[in-house]
Formats: sequence, structure tokens, C-alpha cells
Amino acid sequence: MFRSLKRESAHASQLTLVLSVSLRSADDLFRRLRALGLRRISQCRLTRNRNVMVSFGADELRVHEGYLSAPDEVLLAIVRFVEGATRNERIRARRRLLEFPVETRTPATRRRSGTHPDDQRLAERLTGWHAQYNSRHFGGNLRSLDVRVSRRMRARLGHYTAATKAGDPPEIAISRRHLRNHGWEEALHTLLHEMVHQWQDERGLAIDHGTTFRAKAREIGISPYARRTVAA
Repeated sequence: MFRSLKRESAHASQLTLVLSVSLRSADDLFRRLRALGLRRISQCRLTRNRNVMVSFGADELRVHEGYLSAPDEVLLAIVRFVEGATRNERIRARRRLLEFPVETRTPATRRRSGTHPDDQRLAERLTGWHAQYNSRHFGGNLRSLDVRVSRRMRARLGHYTAATKAGDPPEIAISRRHLRNHGWEEALHTLLHEMVHQWQDERGLAIDHGTTFRAKAREIGISPYARRTVAA
């Protein structure tokens, strides 16, 4: 998700920041963040989400496990991203987080599941809508792909996955539970959301919910927010 950070020689006064103790768990990270000033959060969870590196809500902080190797100056940016008193302070913290190169490899043992045979017609219908939306909102410039219906997704409504080095093509998956609980219109909104991520990927942009995502989402007429509130 994040851009690569070019390494620079550290000034002597910065060595205490760079040579921080190696962290191995969510508890280790949480204790370090608390020492750096984190206050409003009471628990921390590590994730492997390739699109959202740091997020928080209520009293939980979710941080990509790649930040376990980050120096204190980057961990301090996480604290300021959460605790920042002003918008500019949070923007500066976000910029610093974006600069840190986080490894987001998909484990080699992880295999994509296919669409269940009973859901194949739904998947074909969604794939047809992908082609329509591509023509209508993206000038037909996105690559054609098959949309998968997932029976495994519980918390997520949909997901875009970029092509892998192992040769897996890019794909969009839509949750079958989402289709069943929230209906076709909401599922199509989710499809468009994931197509914006596809658009980011194909242009070499960060796959995130940042400025470019929000601008493109507004341009095509969907909610620019990372999560959409729907009835359970």
C-alpha cells in the first residue's frame, strides 16, 4: 500500500530513535506506543491488511504487523496520527507513515478460494456490472476481470486483490453475506468502491482510502469513506 522510503544517514541526535528495541507482538507494540504518548486507545491489534496500514475506532488501534520493525520516529507518527490535536499534525503524521516501507506480501501458502457453484450466476452478474461500470465511469480503461462471490468474508463487504508474483490475476471479491443481508444495490456500491482500488492499482498509486481514492469516489458518485454504514 505504501510508497517506498529511501534510506538516509541518521544524524547522531537521531540514533536513539532509529535503534529502538525489536518488537514481536501486539502487546510489545502497545506498550511502546503508550511510552511514546498514546492515551486514548486501550488495546492494539496487529493486522495483515494490505490496503489499510493503520486505523482506529472506539478504543482499538489496528496496525499492520510490518510496523513492528519501525523505528521510534515512525511509531511516534502513529501516536500523533491518533492523538493529534490539529488536522495539520495528523496530516504530517500520516505522511510520515506513508513513507515507511511496509512489507505486504501474501503468504505463499495462502490460496484464493473460488466462487461456490451455487453462487456462480451471482458472480457472472457482478462481472457483467463490472464491465458496465468500467465503460460508464472509467472510460473502459480498466482491465476486464472476473468478480468472485466469497462465502468466507464475514466483516468485509468486498475486497480488491492485486495480481501476485505467483501469477494470480487481480480480482474483486464481494461477500455473499453482504449480498444476502444488504441487497443488490449495496453490493453494486461495494463493487464500485473496489473498482476505485483497481483504478489506483493500475495507475501505480497507493491502494488506500486517501486523497486520490476520495477524489475518484466522489467523481463517480459513491461514498468516499472507507466503510459504508449498512444495516446488519
